[in-house]
Amino acid sequence: MPALNLDTDGDRIAERIADSDTLLVACLCAQWCGTCREYGEGFDRLADSHPEICFVWIDIETHADRFDDLDVENFPTLLIEDSVTTRFFGTVLPHVSIAERMLSDLTALPGAIGAPKLRPALAAV
Repeated sequence: MPALNLDTDGDRIAERIADSDTLLVACLCAQWCGTCREYGEGFDRLADSHPEICFVWIDIETHADRFDDLDVENFPTLLIEDSVTTRFFGTVLPHVSIAERMLSDLTALPGAIGAPKLRPALAAV
């Protein structure tokens, strides 16, 4: 299944992240960004290969009011959270292999960099 899109799949996203065992991987992007659009295909393939993870595509500018407190300066920005912690939040090079490697590392190692940033806003759909 390709990545869920906040514009069309809000209920499905809320349902998936209600399960505390589900890892959330969100790509924060902008529709006008050509790099983001190109990255989207690979992000969908990554989602297809990891159905146990909730992959979400969010046009951060369309939803600026909802995610105003997120400091997104460049695209694509990935945010990876479990139900307790933010595992990664930052800009990445637009190569899906980097996200794949991060997922391998983050799911193998415990650790946190702060409270979840995205789950509360997505759960309120």
